[in-house]
Amino acid sequence: HRGAFFIGVDSTVAMVSTLTTGPTELQRRVRGAGDDCVFDVLVIGGGIVGAGVARDAAMRGLSTALVERRDFASGTSSRSTRLLHGGIRYLAQGRLALVREASKEKTVLQRIAPHLAEPLAFVFPTRKGSDYSRWKLAIGVKIYDLLCGGRNLGRSSSHNVEETLQLAPGLSPDGLTGSARYFDGLTNDARLVIDTLRSASAHGAAVDNYLEFVGASRESNGWRVELRDAVDQREIGVTTRCLVNAAGPWSDRIPGSHTQLRLTKGVHLVVPHSRLPVRDAVVAVEGKRILFAIPWGDRAILGTTDTDYAGPLDEPPCQDEDVAYVLAAVNDQFPEARLGVADVTSVWSGLRPLVADRNGSPSDISRRHEIASSQPGWWDVTGGKLTTYRLMAEETVDSLVNYLGGTFRACRTADEPLLASCPNEPAVGVLPPEPTRDLVAHFCRREWARRLEDVMLRRSSWRHYRADQMFLATQVADWMAAELGWSPETIHQELTSYREIAATAATDSSPAAIEGVTRHGAARADVVRRTSDS
Repeated sequence: HRGAFFIGVDSTVAMVSTLTTGPTELQRRVRGAGDDCVFDVLVIGGGIVGAGVARDAAMRGLSTALVERRDFASGTSSRSTRLLHGGIRYLAQGRLALVREASKEKTVLQRIAPHLAEPLAFVFPTRKGSDYSRWKLAIGVKIYDLLCGGRNLGRSSSHNVEETLQLAPGLSPDGLTGSARYFDGLTNDARLVIDTLRSASAHGAAVDNYLEFVGASRESNGWRVELRDAVDQREIGVTTRCLVNAAGPWSDRIPGSHTQLRLTKGVHLVVPHSRLPVRDAVVAVEGKRILFAIPWGDRAILGTTDTDYAGPLDEPPCQDEDVAYVLAAVNDQFPEARLGVADVTSVWSGLRPLVADRNGSPSDISRRHEIASSQPGWWDVTGGKLTTYRLMAEETVDSLVNYLGGTFRACRTADEPLLASCPNEPAVGVLPPEPTRDLVAHFCRREWARRLEDVMLRRSSWRHYRADQMFLATQVADWMAAELGWSPETIHQELTSYREIAATAATDSSPAAIEGVTRHGAARADVVRRTSDS
């Protein structure tokens, strides 16, 4: 066919052949309708942007399908800093429109998903010789409040040295001139994806994970799409009038896409809160990069880095210099903490799929989003950030509706609560819940959990919160076996696979190397220089 292409994406998925499987939601739809089964839109990618598009489209009345070749939120959308923020550093860069856009969206999310948008105060210390002076930040945080439409998640304030040290005990007083305090939101990124998909499904979308997009050919009534079940390799053919490529870091690997990305990597560390007992999040400035120390229950999240990346996409590694850079920056702000690699309980690395700009450092690249239709019925959605996913989805579906014609409902995603369509189901909040038998049953029955890692890493995020829970993982595997009909062999293979994955969620770094960097100024300076130049 004219315009035909087939995908050459590296789609290797660490699946075990003994996993039981039944017909996918798409297969059930196709079997029920036969040749008459034509979707208005099929979304490629089960991250936050794809989930947002599926929810918006389904709520407007479009027949909608979404496919993800691995698990939902298995890429960038479970590896973020877990913040809903306007991006206060963009004020200094003059990107007011971007800040206004994201600031308004974080208040929307707090309204429609309060269980996943917890207000969080940030203390931004100011020091002599810094580009961020106290008076500039005092003005900046007030502008920040105004850009939210006067409805920020809390009221900003400015503080002297004494007040700052009370707000952030243990903060280094060297060169300290005061601080500004402002508010953003803390979220659970993977749960935001899952709950968005739950809403999409409740509104009629066919949602499938472990279903790979293989290729598509242009036909008179839209696109003929070939899909492959990642478990049993069965192939499925469906027809859709529109295709939306929301594959995140993989977007530019899809033939037919005109997307050009610049990937940057962000590394995050987790330490016990007792080792860094911050009450508010604290901002640390390293060159052009801003890092955070974020309270997270009885843990603290430290990060993030921002370096160009050209390695494997599925599991971006956390390297020695990444860990060293983050620990060094935090120890610089909290010298008495003396954090070392032994304090790090887990790590994760995420990739930012930024709209390509080869000029400037990674931290200078705009977080703007881009929605492009390079051929009839095909859209590429790239860039943006977690906070603005709902707006990105709204603009994408606006374009779809304009292309399709006909009468569809207006966008309601900014007003309808995320779980309004799931009133009798549990709502997991910002902090990871410890998996219980009932919760695991819910994950399997209602949230598409098919593998042990789905529960431990994404439905609960318990692996990142508690690093030494192999006993619990064994119990979860038994509970999943009861739900999904796993054999003893499958249980063994799932536990083996999970152990390998969990090992990468601990630092791969040499303790001696990192301790040397974090406790010696010369070595630390070299790490900062190498990271900034990369």
